Amino acid sequence: MPQVLDRRQLLRRAGVVGGGAALLAGWPGWAQRVSEGVGTTATLPTVSGDDIRLRISHQMMTVDGRTGHAIGINGSAPAPLIRLREGQTVRLHVENALDEDTSLHWHGLLVPSHMDGVPGVSFPGIAKGRRFTYEFPVVQAGTYWYHSHSGLQEQSGLYGPIVIDPKGDDPVRADREHVVMLSDHSPLHPHRLFAKLKKQAGYFNRQQQTLAGLVAGRDQTLADRLAWGAMRMDPTDIADVTGSTYTYLVNGHGPRDNWTGLFRVGERVRLRVINASAMTTFNVRIPGLTLTVVQADGMNVRPVEVDELQIGVAETYDLIVTPDADRAYTLVGESVDRSGMARATLAPRAGMVAPVPALRRRPVATMRDMGMDMSAHGAMPGMDHGAPPAAGAMTHDMRDFANAPGVRQGPGVQTISPMPVDRTGDPGQGLEDAGHRVLTYLDLIALDRNPDVRAPSRSLEIHLTGNMERYMWSFDGRKLSEVTAPIPFVAGERVRVTLVNDTMMGHPIHLHGHFFELVTGHGDHAPRKHTVIVQPGGKVSWDVTANEGDWAFHCHMLYHMHAGMMQVVQVRAPAEAGA
Repeated sequence: MPQVLDRRQLLRRAGVVGGGAALLAGWPGWAQRVSEGVGTTATLPTVSGDDIRLRISHQMMTVDGRTGHAIGINGSAPAPLIRLREGQTVRLHVENALDEDTSLHWHGLLVPSHMDGVPGVSFPGIAKGRRFTYEFPVVQAGTYWYHSHSGLQEQSGLYGPIVIDPKGDDPVRADREHVVMLSDHSPLHPHRLFAKLKKQAGYFNRQQQTLAGLVAGRDQTLADRLAWGAMRMDPTDIADVTGSTYTYLVNGHGPRDNWTGLFRVGERVRLRVINASAMTTFNVRIPGLTLTVVQADGMNVRPVEVDELQIGVAETYDLIVTPDADRAYTLVGESVDRSGMARATLAPRAGMVAPVPALRRRPVATMRDMGMDMSAHGAMPGMDHGAPPAAGAMTHDMRDFANAPGVRQGPGVQTISPMPVDRTGDPGQGLEDAGHRVLTYLDLIALDRNPDVRAPSRSLEIHLTGNMERYMWSFDGRKLSEVTAPIPFVAGERVRVTLVNDTMMGHPIHLHGHFFELVTGHGDHAPRKHTVIVQPGGKVSWDVTANEGDWAFHCHMLYHMHAGMMQVVQVRAPAEAGA
């Protein structure tokens, strides 16, 4: 029978009628939010054609019944869906009705450098009261998105989805599709939020370990807590900004709004999942349905079936689901630190709901996340506190870890990763023991042969660095304001880039104007991406063919980029580069 529940049934299911206040663990008030969430099937407005007009302006935005300030486009926050077709030439006429400069960046689209939309890198920006026309050929298909690259405007709602239909037959067969754009929303002004992080990096962390937890045997042992405390490291520091201030959205709708996507039983439904958040890594699942991954970052991959996947900020995944029952299903986008979730419903009819799972226990960082992975390097004597070290062996005590070889220290650097390992085979922080199939980068295999299969002619290693106490983020220990020259490339050259994460937090790293091939052992069918999560204490390698122009290169966590974790890649023709 269809699950169409009235208000009293919803309250009973939430545990607040006839059974006491059995609220979802870790999320006070969630039952009330569910009880009031009858659901909306409203979709973002769509704009298309060769000439598209976009007006950026201040407006109001209502999330879960609470109205506040936002920045949107054409009266919509989030911004409208832009629908294009591969092979067309599009002109996007953008009017800035704000009282400050603005910009739009076409995330993942291969466009000429001067159309990329990054002020100070690829163009001057769009001054208040002025207009700018972006014009470029559409040379690809797939799921992408766009957002402001000016200040912190993106956090205020200035982002939207892009869907590009292929010029020929689509290898992904589906009966219908839904855009599922995940994001985070705060009533705090973005600059106030950033100021709080600068004053106290853990300001929003309400899930730190407690004495009660220690007595109950949760999380770390007393010895480990003392050791981590001596290093001034917080193992619960999984996310900078959490559900204590964020509401997590689906297509601009909060959990209580309960955005709903419709289906007919037995249909192949394509979900174009976009992580358009400012700071949140999401773990996505739909209890009761298998997720078949068919596209990553707009590029088709061989179908792979999973039960859950981790999606970093700015990544996209296209999924196929086939609901085989006349009932509702809950789509869950759980924040990586499990302080909240984005929630939506897939259903055959509007007004239906499904059980909403409780938030799972939040993860705690491990020695692997600190770049001390004993299993990858062989057990290091001295780290097993239950056995003495072998004769003559080097010993390491966690309290002396700050002085270990490879640890970087300095005014803007407080990082630890003496033994980083390739973590592309990991499911993502907190999902190691999920108990079901979780996607890893190693599962991704390109559907088509890569366009450039030449071996790299040189290698480049870049370290992801930071200082949590001062909330400073950087590449190789230097924030953007301290960098004196861009990273030089020669147009057409093949370079192997290795990113080494010297911090205890995952970073989604994005290179504008390029797709790169992850080095995962799949040869000429390596997955092609524009953004990759580098897990804590881990490293990722990718091969890239340099495209001429000046390109932003940064962590896509908005406040990390704002704090300095960004540089510029400058690609010049061989004659200009002196090659």
